[in-house]
Amino acid sequence: MNSVRGLLAASVISIQNSCYIYPACKKCFSRLILDSRRFNCLKCGYTGEANDASYRYRLSLKIADANDLFDITVFGSCLDPFFGVTAENLQRYIQDFNQLSGETNTDASPGVLVQAVESCFIGKRFIFGV
Repeated sequence: MNSVRGLLAASVISIQNSCYIYPACKKCFSRLILDSRRFNCLKCGYTGEANDASYRYRLSLKIADANDLFDITVFGSCLDPFFGVTAENLQRYIQDFNQLSGETNTDASPGVLVQAVESCFIGKRFIFGV
């Protein structure tokens, strides 16, 4: 794998999905498998109570610089300032909203959140560490 790191100034063309957070392993940050009472990390074997699962941001973007298009995923707390809350708090807000609205798809983000994320990122220029 190439270990060269650099900065890329690019504009966001689109958001690739509407699932902006995921249950993350506290040890290796991999996606957790959740059931109603427990969680399990398939990568490192970490387990625990579902209520104790932590959440992390994952924003998949299509970006463009002057010459190329790229698919890029931004992870973690660097997105806290854009969302105004931690991923764990956003997960609670989404869960509460979905309960109140009767939404059964627990991975679905409310439409108003999708619109807000699109207006915050699409068409804007950022510097990405790659």
